[in-house]
Amino acid sequence: MSANLYDRDFYAWANEQAGLLRAGKLTQADIEHIAEEIENMGKTEKRELVSRLTVLLLHLLKWQYQPGHRGASWQATIRVQRRDLARHMRDNPSLKAVVPEAIVDAYGDAIIEAGAETGFPESTFPATSPWSFEQVMDENFWPPST
Repeated sequence: MSANLYDRDFYAWANEQAGLLRAGKLTQADIEHIAEEIENMGKTEKRELVSRLTVLLLHLLKWQYQPGHRGASWQATIRVQRRDLARHMRDNPSLKAVVPEAIVDAYGDAIIEAGAETGFPESTFPATSPWSFEQVMDENFWPPST
């Protein structure tokens, strides 16, 4: 029944499973789907890291390559993304292990978006991130104009 409920009404399934786990009724719990959902939660945290890094890297690229367009909005976006990323890393310290991979993924996305937003060919931007995670997270780091 639980597996069927999983497909029909996820919210009801989740509440039912939480009740079963709290009551110690592990044999009645839908362990396979519970394990799958827990794994998905971990993947969601990594996707959040990549997403926020993409926004931060995009704005740092625009900051560097379009100095004439710099403004309070871009600066605020950079500062907020740094703060959100710091909170996310504080809440999920094990994500530190995937930061190098996340930077590669995020920077690839940032180049695509930077090309679209600036009108510059994607080849204008370095093929790999010119900045380390520590640099992009440093509140005093602002890329110089090119």
